[in-house]
Amino acid sequence: MNIRNGSRDEVEALGETTIIVPREHIVAACHFLKHEPGLEFNFLADVCGFDRGPEAEPRFEVNYHLFSTTKFHRLRLKVLLNEDDAHVPTVTGVWRTANWHERETYDLFGVVFDDHPDLRRILLPDDWQGHALRKDFPLRGYEPYIAGIVSSLYVRWDL
Repeated sequence: MNIRNGSRDEVEALGETTIIVPREHIVAACHFLKHEPGLEFNFLADVCGFDRGPEAEPRFEVNYHLFSTTKFHRLRLKVLLNEDDAHVPTVTGVWRTANWHERETYDLFGVVFDDHPDLRRILLPDDWQGHALRKDFPLRGYEPYIAGIVSSLYVRWDL
């Protein structure tokens, strides 16, 4: 497999390479990059989401930051997702550490990782409404949730 066969774009900037991979090829691309002699990207440093904004299409990016601990090179894979279909296959079968990274991206951006073994919130409370790092999320949160927290606090000002 040639990683560039399934990709739509490759970007070189500031000495770093980013390859845009269609979501249906992300698992195969990650498996290839991890196991191919000479590449050996055996460390998934991070999976993170990015919201381009509600007016942008595609709205979301999922970025995979890879590192080879034997060859000492880096690579970023990027999957672009539309807001109405923000699903991407999980890469937990390639790197176990993707479990928590994907849960964080789901929690904060709402990107669903298909076939993830335990896709649930990891940072925010289970009853949290919305996804806090989306650009259309209210800066002060949703008022009913904040009001419930504030009303349960007692602050003594005369100390």
